[in-house]
Amino acid sequence: VQLQASGGGLVQAGGSLRLSCVASGSIFSIAQMGWFRQAPGKQRELVATITSSNSTGYADSVKGRFSISRDNKKNTVYLQMNSLKPEDTAVYYCNYVIVARRKPWGQGTLVTVSS
Repeated sequence: VQLQASGGGLVQAGGSLRLSCVASGSIFSIAQMGWFRQAPGKQRELVATITSSNSTGYADSVKGRFSISRDNKKNTVYLQMNSLKPEDTAVYYCNYVIVARRKPWGQGTLVTVSS
């Protein structure tokens, strides 16, 4: 398994979840990683990124609510999601941000936010 995301589930609006993603590959520690999501009927979108030096970036829709972090010793990237909204409902994936380094997407982890 090259990318294994976990931690999704059903949560009420206003709740929190923490997603984890273990990535294979010796370049993990030097690569920019991202969390992506795909809602039903919509295209996949990038919601958060983190560089090898822990600089982070967020889509406007999640800024102030989501926080991305990484543990290079565990080849793992995390997404802490707070103040969840129904519009955050989607399958969440992690992957390398640079397209040339992308791994197959995997199954992702489903986040469902009820109103």
